Amino acid sequence: MVTRIDESAVVLIAMRNDVVLNLTPTELERYRRQIMLPGFGEDAQRQLKATTVLVTGVGGLGGTAAVYLAVAGIGRLILVRGGDLRLDDMNRQILMTHDWVNRPRVFKAKETLERINPDVQIDAICEYITPDNVDQLVQSADLALDCAHNFDERNWLNAACVRWQKPMIEAAMNDMEAYLTTIVPGQTPCLSCIFPEKPDWDRRGFGVLGAVSGTLACLTALEAIKLITGLGQPLQSQLLTMNFNHMEFVKRRPYHDPDCPVCGSLSFTQRVLDQSVRSAPANSLDWVALNR
Repeated sequence: MVTRIDESAVVLIAMRNDVVLNLTPTELERYRRQIMLPGFGEDAQRQLKATTVLVTGVGGLGGTAAVYLAVAGIGRLILVRGGDLRLDDMNRQILMTHDWVNRPRVFKAKETLERINPDVQIDAICEYITPDNVDQLVQSADLALDCAHNFDERNWLNAACVRWQKPMIEAAMNDMEAYLTTIVPGQTPCLSCIFPEKPDWDRRGFGVLGAVSGTLACLTALEAIKLITGLGQPLQSQLLTMNFNHMEFVKRRPYHDPDCPVCGSLSFTQRVLDQSVRSAPANSLDWVALNR
């Protein structure tokens, strides 16, 4: 793992010093259209192939994000989600089929993704994130996507990513609203900085449209691709909030708490925010917008 510092952002580059991951003729043809992108090329494609991504909460958000990482040519996906598929999941979980209701969803996700792209290694773990398994899972990956359906799992994943210095893409939605940010330990606020007070939340107590979770999932996958390859500028030290009722997208600047019990002891390598937002509400997305 190598971290490259650009003028615009700190970018995660997944490199394997002991193995040169050449692209096969099939891969060169499969990914030809994205290799054509300015600033991408074969080097970025090799970086994707060399990367392992942990995806938690493989549902309408995490499952859809996994689709777009798989078709982009990520090397390995670790899918973690306990529980069986419910009928009311079917309006948004595009990896699922009706005949799989009441069966463990994570195994169907693996099966569907392998049919979409057989070149991607996929591990399916039918468990929820817990304090007992989170460290091993995070150490097995280069990058984590936090798409879990409760704050306990999110907090455990955040703490483990900070502990093991692994980047995490944080994505969540509620009704017609969503947020997205990229967390790089030692360089950005962590989830505990952003939400020091955890809101009460019923995972089945709000409505959801598949198009909303799907839109957020696409942005989450794109954020991961950017962080891995150096394409564009990731949302580091920026919180993108989305109101899909009015199609309002706003970048906000979260605060790094130097006394954060999770990441406060880390030495930060860049100034992450203006001190003027310190008094912003801790459990609200109603923060001061970036003037951009």
